[in-house]
Amino acid sequence: MSDPKQNAASAPASAPAPKQNNGKRRRLMALIVLVIVIAAVAYGLYYFLVARFHEDTDDAYVNGNVVQITPQVVGTVISVNADDTQTVKAGDPLVALDPADSKVALDQSEANLAQTVRQVRTFFVNNNQYEAQIALRKSDLSRAQDDLRRRLTVAQTGAVSQEEISHARDAVRSAQAALDAAQQELASNRSLTANTTIANHPNVLAAAAKVRDSYINYARNTLPAPVTGYVAKRSVQVGQRVAPGNPLMAIVPLNAVWVDANFKEVQLKHMRIGQPVELTADLYGSGVVFHGKVIGFSAGTGSAFSLLPAQNATGNWIKVVQRLPVRIQLDPKELEQHPLRIGLSMNVDVTIKDEQGGQLGAAQNTVYQTNVFDKYGEQADAEIARIIQQNAGTGAGTQGTQGTPPSASRGNATKSASAAKLM
Repeated sequence: MSDPKQNAASAPASAPAPKQNNGKRRRLMALIVLVIVIAAVAYGLYYFLVARFHEDTDDAYVNGNVVQITPQVVGTVISVNADDTQTVKAGDPLVALDPADSKVALDQSEANLAQTVRQVRTFFVNNNQYEAQIALRKSDLSRAQDDLRRRLTVAQTGAVSQEEISHARDAVRSAQAALDAAQQELASNRSLTANTTIANHPNVLAAAAKVRDSYINYARNTLPAPVTGYVAKRSVQVGQRVAPGNPLMAIVPLNAVWVDANFKEVQLKHMRIGQPVELTADLYGSGVVFHGKVIGFSAGTGSAFSLLPAQNATGNWIKVVQRLPVRIQLDPKELEQHPLRIGLSMNVDVTIKDEQGGQLGAAQNTVYQTNVFDKYGEQADAEIARIIQQNAGTGAGTQGTQGTPPSASRGNATKSASAAKLM
């Protein structure tokens, strides 16, 4: 057993221990407070120098154009030249329809154009024929007038009876009437050819319009790719009967995708068009950073354009922070090196330090266009020109027929009449 005296004597020796623990505790607390203060100062500096100029979100997705391939004429599919995941270039034939019916309509319209050109060509030729008829009628009138004049001269001698003089006057009137009729026929025919040529005649233009319509319908039996991209959502099958507007497949041009980032409404106060953006994709991870810029803001929140918009005027309304889609343009070079697909998730960080841009009025209009269908009209015009040339005649004779002015025709008729009087 221990001695109580010894325990009492040893107690004062251990008394200074609590004072040492309190000193260590104070130093530890001071160190913790110092760390907290330094962290707070660092965070404050980071916020005022960096963080407050950035807005980020992970509610962002890749978006792009989905070009639907739809027929413009009714037909039966006889060929499908592309499938899902395959790449096509602008102008490549994707789907071919049976052209039998449209070919018959095209042949009929071309035959009608050829017949119309020949009829109009006859109008121009008839001008010369009617001018010759006028010259002949003038000659007959001049001869009848000379006969009447001679009979009137010898009528005083009694050598010519009054009956012969009366017949001579009737002959003059008949010749004059025939001349008037020939002139009216020429005027009527000239009304069909005045101020025009065979190619520009209204009848020819109407027939050419039918050929153009039939040719375009015939050409539309082949559906080309409007843009370069990847085939998706192919639903068309060989032998299928399709009608205008039926979706057959889609083409996605992945070289022109963008990102729709859905920011909270409280994050949009300082966001402007043209501000730089850094993005990362879950597909490539944080090691691949995309660069872009803000190019526009949606005209409404996602809930406003939803299939069933929120009825905020009801009594059970609960306020929910809304998100507004912000469109971000990507760098084409970076997009070429690391392709993105529609629908992929993105992380977006917008630098909002520069607030010089606008939010709505400064957005630039984007134009999407294709010229793969222009060749249809050009080919139709070439076919029309070929038909007109084949049926309107060639060489200087045709140009003379089309280009003879009315004054020159009247001059030729007058010369012929003068020559007839001298005979």
